[in-house]
Amino acid sequence: MTETFTSYYQSPLGLLQISGSNEYISKVHFADDEKEERQATIDNPILQQCADELNEYFAGKRLLFDIPIYQQGTPFQTRVWKELVKIECGQTISYMTLAKRLGDPKCIRAAASTNGKNNIAIIVPCHRVIGTNNSLVGYAGGLWRKQWLLQHEGKIVNGVQVLF
Repeated sequence: MTETFTSYYQSPLGLLQISGSNEYISKVHFADDEKEERQATIDNPILQQCADELNEYFAGKRLLFDIPIYQQGTPFQTRVWKELVKIECGQTISYMTLAKRLGDPKCIRAAASTNGKNNIAIIVPCHRVIGTNNSLVGYAGGLWRKQWLLQHEGKIVNGVQVLF
């Protein structure tokens, strides 16, 4: 069994819980349920790398993450999460487009459900998937965070503010 380490990272969007092993990150989660802000010393190199990359992302200096990640899931879920990582920073796709990229437009509900089960927020960019009518729908971190992330990425890539 792999030992899991956890730390907390204060982002512009609130406290993030980061968990992982010595080899990969397995969770980046908005820690709204934390009663108090936690200050954890990051003594794990993978967690430190994740925090460093998040710092660069929020500073507008990083478009892609290099940190190794792993999420346990079914083969279908793994395919969905791998497809999400292919969505470029500053871009969005619809749930229907995601289903089509997976090879079956009929899997739209399963793809949307898997998108919602993503445990690695921001790095596996489930926030880049929007409704077919270009509306902001469904984000575990809250729609205000989804909007913030998309606007932030629009500024990084295009130098313009994306409005929703």
